Amino acid sequence: MAWNEPGGGNQQDPWSGGGGRRGSGSGGGNGGNNQGPPDLDEALKKFQDKLGRLMGKRGKRGGDGNGGGSGGKGNPFILPGVLVIIALAVWAGSGFYVVDQSERGVVLRFGKYHDTVNPGLHWSPTFVDQVTRVNVTEVRSFRQNASMLTSDTNIVTVRLSAQYQVANPRDYVLNVRDPEQSLRNALDSTLRHVVGASGMQNVLTSTTEVEEVKQIDEGGKVPDMPETVEDPSELPVVTMTPPVPDSLLSGREELGPEVAKRLQESLDAYGLGLRLQTVNLESTQAPDQVQDAVDDVIRSREDRQRLINEARAYENALQPRTEGEAQRFIEEATGYRNTVVSDAEGQTSRFLAVLGEYQQAPEVTRQRLYLDTVSEVLGNNRKALIDVGSQNNSMIYLPLDQLGKPRAGGSGSNADSQDIRELESVSQQVQNEPLSGSDNSSGQRQSSGISREGR
Repeated sequence: MAWNEPGGGNQQDPWSGGGGRRGSGSGGGNGGNNQGPPDLDEALKKFQDKLGRLMGKRGKRGGDGNGGGSGGKGNPFILPGVLVIIALAVWAGSGFYVVDQSERGVVLRFGKYHDTVNPGLHWSPTFVDQVTRVNVTEVRSFRQNASMLTSDTNIVTVRLSAQYQVANPRDYVLNVRDPEQSLRNALDSTLRHVVGASGMQNVLTSTTEVEEVKQIDEGGKVPDMPETVEDPSELPVVTMTPPVPDSLLSGREELGPEVAKRLQESLDAYGLGLRLQTVNLESTQAPDQVQDAVDDVIRSREDRQRLINEARAYENALQPRTEGEAQRFIEEATGYRNTVVSDAEGQTSRFLAVLGEYQQAPEVTRQRLYLDTVSEVLGNNRKALIDVGSQNNSMIYLPLDQLGKPRAGGSGSNADSQDIRELESVSQQVQNEPLSGSDNSSGQRQSSGISREGR
């Protein structure tokens, strides 16, 4: 037998890549000793068999020499069912969502409003519900510049800032396509309305200056004066100032709240679901062409305020001094009044006392009044008057060294009391003796008068 011929059932061809002979009945022969490369068709069949077993198919391989197999077909609805279950699981899992603490979720089902959900974990069917998250705690802001026409046909440039929040998520999402742009448009319209109803001075003047002008105007009013005043310090202080023009009765800071009020009414009417926090007029200025004139007006207003402050300072410094002088005058007048009243009461008492004595002894009282008057008139006179009768030969002694000195008693109470005692003694002598008495009584009366004048 040649070397290249098969024999004994052994494959001895070194160039042959085949396996052993396949038996007709065993289905493999000596194929187990095959050392060649794997069969690609056989590997594909094995993969299909494994896949079929996974999908529920049942396959059987035959034991014939061709290695073929025969098997029955499985249920054709199992694979689509598994795919549907997997798709449902993925769809259900994709429906979970989380709403943050600062947000609210607006749920639309088939494009129609369904619900507004609070913070937390929620589920909604995918492709059925649409959830829009809205931040309701964030304070949003924007600035806007615009040139406005005032009521007195002047142009001012206004720079304004506004802060707002979302108050109603449903209205914010559904009612308006672009809420921020709608807010800007409403703000522009409201600002033009408010500025258009105000004068240029209202827009350019601060509220502080306006309040000071109001106080000055109120101080210029003349208050009601009382009919009688006991204490001049109770009189109201009157300060005359010119009236304040109506164009200065408001300031630019007051325009901000007015704009905010009207703008909030517009937002509620439009249903934007927004709530304004603050609206501030940051700056207002006139056009560049008239800015110099406006600056002159502002400087004159500042000068006016400076003069007012200086006048108030002078008033505050002068008022205490004038009040003190007025109080001093009042006290002096009160003292003078008390002195005059006391003197008048004293004179009245003396007159009543003299009246009683005059009724009892008219002649003596007249003499007494005469002596009192002469004593009062000639009390400080250095001359001595002596009534010397022709029948009086007595020697008169005058203390010349004492005549130049002022009288210590003067016309005081001691001298008056002494005169009264002398008058009483004279009156007693007159009552005891006739009116045309002897020379002794006449001389005694004369000596009594001389001694009184000597004092």
